[in-house]
Amino acid sequence: MVPNPIDASAARKAGVTDWLWERVRHEAEAALRDEPLLAQLFVGAILGQRSFEHAVLYRVAARLSNETLQAGMLFDVFRHVLEAEPGLGGAFRADIVAVIDRDPACRRLIEPLLYFKGFHAIQAHRIAHWLWNNRRSELALCLQSASSQAFQTDIHPAARFGHGIFLDHATGLVAGATSVVEDSVSILQAVTLGGTGKDTGDRHPKVRHGVLIGAGATILGNIEIGPCARIAAGSVVIHSVPANSTAAGVPARTVGTAGCAEPAKSMDQILSELSYSAFTYAI
Repeated sequence: MVPNPIDASAARKAGVTDWLWERVRHEAEAALRDEPLLAQLFVGAILGQRSFEHAVLYRVAARLSNETLQAGMLFDVFRHVLEAEPGLGGAFRADIVAVIDRDPACRRLIEPLLYFKGFHAIQAHRIAHWLWNNRRSELALCLQSASSQAFQTDIHPAARFGHGIFLDHATGLVAGATSVVEDSVSILQAVTLGGTGKDTGDRHPKVRHGVLIGAGATILGNIEIGPCARIAAGSVVIHSVPANSTAAGVPARTVGTAGCAEPAKSMDQILSELSYSAFTYAI
């Protein structure tokens, strides 16, 4: 749950219709009082924006801007995409709440909104994905390139990502064109969702809802990571993984259950004693 001072039920009782945006503004005002040297950031990215969605677009545009892609031009393009696809706002909100829910180091919504490259990278991809699907592939690829440079993530614009995605640290994430990542998935740094050579067609992993993928894991080929499965850090996965199970090793093998109903939310990456025994036996 998002902690006080503003929560959804209290906001409704107070007549606040957009509790999340009110919470973000409240935090920005407090941050401005504490650190006036960053006034331009807090006012430009949050207090001067009309909505949470526009704040996200403004900040992502600022971080992606370069000699070719000017921030103002990007912001205009992003607003057009949002108008054409209003559902993007729901994805932005689900992703930022996922960060608060799953990252114990994050206590304020303004932290991912302003600073976390994992949150920014997934929103940049959402926009690039819309452009890719609407015959603007050149701009989509240009955004992918800029995002790779700015956030150290490389997600092909054709890849499909659901809602409530948490990219923890994000550095080194690679996702191929036919990758699918469903809702409520958590992915740590240096993860690869890749192919297995020069095959064409549907050739990348399908990660179902609730999955947790540990740091440095490599998942290759058109295989399925079943719902609420857990992939141990450093594993190389070349075969499908059953639902609600833990896979570990090189190559990865199923070494036990996932340990909880939804690993992506628990973020528990420690193998149980039984799973560890199975893992060490496997290698």
